[in-house]
Amino acid sequence: MPNIDRLEIAKFDADGMLEKILKFPQQLSHALELAKSRKVSLNNEIIQNICVCGMGGSAIGGDLVRSCFNDYIDIPFSVNRYYRVPNFINENSLVIVCSYSGNTEETLAAYEDAHQRKAQIVCVTSGGLLSAKAASNNHPVFSVPSGYPPRSALGYLLVPILYCLFSTGKISDPEQSILETIEVLENLAAEYDPDENDNLAKQISRSLKRKIPLIYASVAGFEPVTWRWKGQLSENSKVLAFGNVFPELNHNEIMGWGPLDEINKKFQVIYLTDRGDDFQAGRRMELTRKIVEKHTVDSIIEIKSQGESLLTRLFSLIFLGDMVSLYLAVENQVDPTLIENINFLKQGLLSA
Repeated sequence: MPNIDRLEIAKFDADGMLEKILKFPQQLSHALELAKSRKVSLNNEIIQNICVCGMGGSAIGGDLVRSCFNDYIDIPFSVNRYYRVPNFINENSLVIVCSYSGNTEETLAAYEDAHQRKAQIVCVTSGGLLSAKAASNNHPVFSVPSGYPPRSALGYLLVPILYCLFSTGKISDPEQSILETIEVLENLAAEYDPDENDNLAKQISRSLKRKIPLIYASVAGFEPVTWRWKGQLSENSKVLAFGNVFPELNHNEIMGWGPLDEINKKFQVIYLTDRGDDFQAGRRMELTRKIVEKHTVDSIIEIKSQGESLLTRLFSLIFLGDMVSLYLAVENQVDPTLIENINFLKQGLLSA
């Protein structure tokens, strides 16, 4: 496809996914303003573990918080994607329940389970049944604006988790990291704008056309970024995508790069790297590159994170992935907002 401009995007993007992505820095800014104005009162003295409950776009905020602050939070921190909470949840637990719509089946069930176990509960939602249940049970709520696909509301879903943890004293004030992230993403939004011909996001989207994206992150802490990339490529671009992290993939997946070259050639591998990568991780990536490129027709695309704080570096890669997914949707001539398969599944579950 010729250079993708706004006119070409408009043919497929009826619901404005492009603008939602480009305006993500403003969303982060608004989310920061909202979170700072909401004071949550918790019994911090008895909190012995923290669990974030959610699904899809409403859960990844918890994953990112865990990646950013795993070295600082001195009690167990988990992310739960299921109908029930872990068995260790009790009155000494803090459970943060995230459902953008407020109507996510699994998350509502997890909320009820946590409530039965007498956990301290904080909810993050735009409304729905979760908001009503929280009001009925006097559980504090971070209310966020409605009208977004959940995957486009990551800022609204992430920042309240950060400020909830800050209120417990388990992490330091996240404001400076958020402000740096906003600044870096504003610059990247200008860089990846459709008006910028042949920008990096467009180049990567062209490389992914008629390919199966395979996202490899350099360290385990960046695993949520691989999930975000493959989730956005699936939901926005309507392609299957897969991901893994070093060093785990060197103990199993690496053996898949073998004799079936006709299949392997369908993959486009992307390396997500960070300045915090240690020497051994770098060696693993280079040795793996030699194996992969022996069995594929395309060179590995390597992308480096930008920024100082870990939060900013994670989001610099997430933002690029979001833009790539938008441009690839246009390359594939599909609407980036429509999620027909997910809606079919939901309707089937309701009618069962």
